[in-house]
Order: sequence, then structure tokens, then C-alpha cells
Amino acid sequence: MSAVPAQAPDRRVELGKAREVCPTLTRREAGEGALVVDVRERDEIARVAFDLPEVVVMPMSELERRHGELPRDRDLIMVCAVGERSLKATYFLMYHGHDRVANMEGGIAKWVRKGFPVRGDASAAVAVPAEGCCGEVKPAASNVGCCGA
Repeated sequence: MSAVPAQAPDRRVELGKAREVCPTLTRREAGEGALVVDVRERDEIARVAFDLPEVVVMPMSELERRHGELPRDRDLIMVCAVGERSLKATYFLMYHGHDRVANMEGGIAKWVRKGFPVRGDASAAVAVPAEGCCGEVKPAASNVGCCGA
């Protein structure tokens, strides 16, 4: 008689909808003590960064390993280039028990369009990575695909 392997329990966790905030509310909440967490990669931040008194740099490539460094007793606002990676980071933190976390919609690109302060080249904020194979950068408003296609 062969043993039947035990099946792993279903580890799905039902998460509510992530809280999303605009750049204006982000700026206000940061001034009231919320911690802004930038999940862009370090080379992106070197080109253009949020000009706020306190921003934690925790690139997505480091988030899984470092998320324990983030406080649970403080509001967190996750930010990135256009709001997609930071939304993923928001859900990741919610999954890991953070209940005071929000995503800033539109990312630094929308922050710059609002005229809010940045350090570095503000024009770098309107360029987002192209989707596709080559990793080229294209203007956010461009409808040109990867590798100029």
C-alpha cells in the first residue's frame, strides 16, 4: 500500500482592495508623518527622486528580503514610476500583515505633472520602461512598442 502525499493547504489569502492615494494626498500625509517608500530601482532614483523630508528606498528587487524593516505602527505610502510596481508592493505588504499601507497612483510621473518637487532631472520621470524584450525607455505617452516596433 503506497502512502498518498498530503496536499498542502490552500494558502490563498483574501485581501481587500488596496487604498490608493493621489500625489496631493501623498504630499499632505507625508507632511503629517506617513512614510513614503520608493520601490523603484536605485538607478531610476538616481535620475529623479521625490523631494520629501523622509523617503525609504526599498527597490522591488529587495522588497521580499527587506520588508521586515518597514514599521507597522506608521502609515506607509508606496511609490514608483507610474504606480504599477508600488501597487504590487502594496498588496505584498498587505499579504504580510501591514494594514496601514497605500499606493500612490500615477507614480513619480504624476507627481511631476502636478509640479511637486523632485531632486534630479524631472524629465526623467516622464519616461517609463518599455514593455518587451529590450528594456529600452520610451516616453510615457508613446505608443511605440519594444525595440521601436
